[in-house]
Amino acid sequence: EFPSGRQIIVVANDITFRAGSFGPREDAFFEAVTNLACERKLPLIYMAANSGARIGIADEVKSIFRVKWIDDSNPERGFDYVYLSEEDYGRISSSVIAHKTQLDSGEIRWVIDSVVGKEDGLGVENIHGSAAIASAYSRAYEETFTLTFVTGRTVGIGAYLARLGIRCIQREDQPIILTGYSALNKLLGREVYSSHMQLGGPKIMATNGIDHLTVPDDLAGVSHILRWLSYVPANIGGPLPITKPLDPIDRPVAYIPENTCDPRAAISGIDDSQGKWLGGMFDKDSFVETFEGWAKTVVTGRAKLGGIPVGVIAVETQTMMQLVPADPGQPDSHERSVPRAGQVWFPDSATKTAQAMMDFNREGLPLFILANWRGFSGGQRDLFEGNLQAGSTIVENLRIYNQPAFVYIPKAAELRGGAWVVIDSKINPDRIECYAETTAKGNVLEPQGLIEIKFRSEELQECMGRLDPELINLKAQLQGAKHENGSLSDGESIQKSIEARKKQLLPLYTQIAIRFA
Repeated sequence: EFPSGRQIIVVANDITFRAGSFGPREDAFFEAVTNLACERKLPLIYMAANSGARIGIADEVKSIFRVKWIDDSNPERGFDYVYLSEEDYGRISSSVIAHKTQLDSGEIRWVIDSVVGKEDGLGVENIHGSAAIASAYSRAYEETFTLTFVTGRTVGIGAYLARLGIRCIQREDQPIILTGYSALNKLLGREVYSSHMQLGGPKIMATNGIDHLTVPDDLAGVSHILRWLSYVPANIGGPLPITKPLDPIDRPVAYIPENTCDPRAAISGIDDSQGKWLGGMFDKDSFVETFEGWAKTVVTGRAKLGGIPVGVIAVETQTMMQLVPADPGQPDSHERSVPRAGQVWFPDSATKTAQAMMDFNREGLPLFILANWRGFSGGQRDLFEGNLQAGSTIVENLRIYNQPAFVYIPKAAELRGGAWVVIDSKINPDRIECYAETTAKGNVLEPQGLIEIKFRSEELQECMGRLDPELINLKAQLQGAKHENGSLSDGESIQKSIEARKKQLLPLYTQIAIRFA
């Protein structure tokens, strides 16, 4: 993409210096680097390996303070206050706020009210700096390209930075955590957690939408960073890096779904049973999937089409299992496996779709949506977990999409109800174009749902009465019997025959109604 090279900005923690913690100087430096990346519109890569905001202590006070015991001969009775002798106070008075007290014996003591410390960066000034870099890195996601590689453990503000920069690659053996496990155990009053990985390893972060990618080692991580940069302009907002495709654009799309569509095969092609490659809709070997472990009923990633970088969103048609881990902090909690139906938007998969749209828009990528949704899940739990909010975010992110967006309903696919609404061309008429393969289907409701409302049992019976020769004949006999004042038993017998025939025909006519719908 860039034969003569390109400029990027890289910022990294040095975990060999004070455990990579963020003090005021580190915060000021990180903020200045982030602002430079925004100003020059250059990609900003953050290599995270830290222990969060620095926790300091005033050693010069810690090593010399004294204690006023309630009973000098019996320390078990407790203490009154901590203090400095007059001599010590004279030496380190700037490190404390203290008040003077004089004993009956004439001894002068300085009772410590607050410890300030002589060094900058011992207390809340570190948190103050953390807020500044959180704000700067969040703004950088909007103004330039941010990517965090968690190459060592990242804690507290480090974990927030991984999320605020949105795009995140995590090494499989390094955690993203807010608090260390031993501190949490102290807080809970028992030994609950046994490692940082339990709290923030890939089993958690790759399945909840924090990680875009997970890698086994640093080499794989850096390789992924370079590959990701191949889809990103030299300066954000500039032209995309378009290359001459090795896969010719006039080759046919050879992968044809038969019963169900494999989204990954549709995107990047697949080898058939004889080992012959069947080309997909995008350049061969160009698709890089992101969020693979999260909300598996939607497939998202970046690909190239004729050498042009694009964002792709597709739909899984099979039922996928979502693994919910047990939390050792809750004794009654246990690991659960929750089935997620394909072609349905759940709160997590709708959020994933909206997040992918936001990322692609920021990166200036044209968008392809291979639409195959039956709708949004409207169950009580899904509405409680925010499916309505997630669906609305899809609309919002598509409404502000600044690049061309193509919605395509592939072969044998369907798009119905609310799922159609949120990606319709009316959401953003200047940017969105919609296409459908000739076998694709769309409606407000699925046929089974539609007939419950618009083709009910009475209407099915009317249809039978209009189309079935035997019923037409029986009804004529019933009318004849009434006109000729036939016996009551004859009329009842014909009516029973009519009801029996309707019961016999009902399953068949339900199928006819579904076909019609």
